[in-house]
Order: sequence, then C-alpha cells, then structure tokens
Amino acid sequence: MKIDTNSILKAASTKWNFLNFKPGLVGGHCISVDPYYLTYQSQKLGYNPKLILAGRSINDDMGKYIANIAKSKLNKNKKNKILIMGLSFKENCSDLRNSQVYNIFDILRKKNKIDLYDPLVPNSEVKKKYRTNKINILRKKYYNLIIIAVSHDHFKKIGIKKISSLLNVRSSRMIIDVKGAFPNKYSFFKL
Repeated sequence: MKIDTNSILKAASTKWNFLNFKPGLVGGHCISVDPYYLTYQSQKLGYNPKLILAGRSINDDMGKYIANIAKSKLNKNKKNKILIMGLSFKENCSDLRNSQVYNIFDILRKKNKIDLYDPLVPNSEVKKKYRTNKINILRKKYYNLIIIAVSHDHFKKIGIKKISSLLNVRSSRMIIDVKGAFPNKYSFFKL
C-alpha cells in the first residue's frame, strides 16, 4: 500500500495505551522461542493457538522476505557486493542468538560477495556462526546493495550520508533499512 510505517506508528503513539512495537527481524529467545512452549502446551490441552502460530510464521519468514527483496534489486548476471550492517538479534547488543540476519546472509551468499559489519559482535562469534570474518573497515564506493539489518546507535552516529557513500552507484535506492533507522528518502524499503 506504500504507507510509511513510521508515520502510522507516530500517529498511533498519540493514544494513551499505545505500545511502540516496530517491525523488523525477531530473534533472541523471548519472542522467537518461548511462544513455542506456549503453543505446545496449548495444543496438548486441545486448543489450537492460531494467532500465536501465525505471528511466529510471519516472524520466521522475515529474513527470507528481506533477502528476496534484495535479490529483486540486484543484477542477476553478476556477483554483487553486499554489505550487511548489524548481525545481532536486536539493536545495541552483541547477542547473535536466533538472529534472523543469518537467514538473509544464507540466502544471498550463494551468488554474491557479502561483507558483514557489526562493531558490537565479537569476530569469534561471527566466525562461529557465519563461517567467515566480519569486516572492521567500511569500503567507499564498493557495494551494490547495503542492508541495515539492525539499528545500532553506532550506525546512526556514522550517518546515512556516509553509509550511502559506500555504494558504488549514486542511488540511495539500494539501501534496505529494515528497522527504519533513517528517514524514508534514504532507502527504497522499510518494513
């Protein structure tokens, strides 16, 4: 529908009972794992918790959804260079447990060269999970596509103009800002 999610959330926040949940990749333990304990027990008691299972299904497929959007923007006839910024399951933490970012990486790595950048996650953890090293220095005018998967404050300090300068094209339309860390004019996609 091409509706700006941030505008909707801003309008909704004027209500006294608004809870500010934002779309994005769901990882960690609480939201991505614990609901399955509840659904298991519910089903054991004869109740089918459709709403919980539907929510989990959507969340479980978000990495694939974002990877497919990325693939639709890339040149299918060449090996593209992609930068994924943020690897943890949520902003400003170093925890990789159940991070959906891995699903994006796993789908896109088959035909592309991917650099991983997350100053908060130790390289030893990245190496263990992704079987590759993360980068520590961002390359200017190098990438065909950038995915800002996690909205670390560190990325906001870098700024969208500097992040845009990492693209080898003059189009900010090649940035996927999953959590909407930056204003809409800087990326072609936000959840």
